[in-house]
Amino acid sequence: MESQPKPAANESEATAAKNERSTIEFPYTDLDNAVEIVRGVHEVGGTACTYDQLAAQLQAEASGGGFRMRVGGAKTFGLLTYERGGRITLTELGREIADPQSERPARARAFLAVPLYERVFNEYRGRPLPPQAALERALVAFGVGQKVTDKARQVMLRSARQAGYFELSQDRLTSPPIRPGDAGRSPQQEDGGKRDGGSDGGGGGKLHPLIQGLLMTLPEPRTDWAISERQNWLVMANSIFKMIYPTQETGDVEIKKVDGGKEPDKSQ
Repeated sequence: MESQPKPAANESEATAAKNERSTIEFPYTDLDNAVEIVRGVHEVGGTACTYDQLAAQLQAEASGGGFRMRVGGAKTFGLLTYERGGRITLTELGREIADPQSERPARARAFLAVPLYERVFNEYRGRPLPPQAALERALVAFGVGQKVTDKARQVMLRSARQAGYFELSQDRLTSPPIRPGDAGRSPQQEDGGKRDGGSDGGGGGKLHPLIQGLLMTLPEPRTDWAISERQNWLVMANSIFKMIYPTQETGDVEIKKVDGGKEPDKSQ
């Protein structure tokens, strides 16, 4: 008995399912997040430490999805590798980005270490990036799952700015210039602190680097920001605050999602 061909509907469903899966690698957290992970490893063990040690250093839950995502993002940027037994080791690029004297050019290289970002950079080299909708269609064509195109686009653009690719022009990706004497300056320092506010923190000095990095992870104004992502950001912020603002008080700040509900009927 000859086998019957599958219905067209099933083929469409299979195609749709395939389109939902990303086939090109990209991080779900931006470059500044990856650099913070690298600095955590560097502060604990110089070039390597265990996963648990890193989680303790960053005041994060080792089993938490947000922390795993941040470590995975650093790996996608080519800054670290995993080893058997939960050991994390910085790559040569990771060691360079941890060194203030080589951080700036290392950031530029880390951006292009991401397969998706390299594809976008080469595709639009020398010309402006398309509008949001067209750019997201291009990301899908490059292999990004349709359900995560908005997230992928936002993280990519933030990372590009953090790596210096918008320094020469705000509408296109251009390799950041590396001038003699500024190899140790990060893109945030190079733009005069425009995006971190250039605040003196009320004490005459600049904001703590972790606070600057935290502010850089905020999405652009008027963009959609899921409640779960806001919650993850607040958890990360609380962890950073605990690191740099010691207190004699016990306890911790509770951060949780509160489901909205209908207001009570006051007419009764």
